[in-house]
Amino acid sequence: MVRKTSGAFIAASWIALGTGAIGFLVGLWRAEMLLSEKGFYFTVLFFGLFAVISLQKSVRDRMEGLPVTDIYYGICWFGTILSIVLLAVGLWNTNILPSEKGFYIFAFMLALFGAIAVQKNLRDDLEAAKENNKNSISS
Repeated sequence: MVRKTSGAFIAASWIALGTGAIGFLVGLWRAEMLLSEKGFYFTVLFFGLFAVISLQKSVRDRMEGLPVTDIYYGICWFGTILSIVLLAVGLWNTNILPSEKGFYIFAFMLALFGAIAVQKNLRDDLEAAKENNKNSISS
């Protein structure tokens, strides 16, 4: 039996994703840095979000016995790690206050966690709906 994800965890996941991503983007909007720097951080955020969602999906697929090639699995891990490294290197080399650097790190990591949790919840709810449909048809 597949259990549906609790409403509280679904809400917490969306709040984490929204708080992290929107906080990061508002920070960029208000930052006094070159437009090219803002573009770099914007791209790193969305690259990281895509990478962790792909990684979560490929890990889950493997756990459920669905085929995932080793190269795709490796690229998902590489993309996730690369997005974090790019953010760290970018922040290390930028001329902003340490408190601003910390803000971007925490907002980025919160957004990545939220994206993973939202993807997991959507997948769990899809599995629960399939299970319920299967049970209602066989009854």
